[in-house]
Amino acid sequence: MLRLRVETYSGYKADERPVRFALGERRYEVREVLDQWYGPHDTWFRVRADDGCCYILRHRSFANEDFWTLEAFRQ
Repeated sequence: MLRLRVETYSGYKADERPVRFALGERRYEVREVLDQWYGPHDTWFRVRADDGCCYILRHRSFANEDFWTLEAFRQ
């Protein structure tokens, strides 16, 4: 699990979907949200970034916690 800096689109609710994220100094643009699902305290996104790879991002928003993590990566 690697923590990320994520910029999101906020429509009718906050942090509706990721639009870009950064791993270290490298920034990635989200080209497509392929899937989205919910857990008790998390929202998960499977996205395709501008490098053509797929990433699974998790947004934890519960109590005093609010952070994003990279859960999986596939070329």
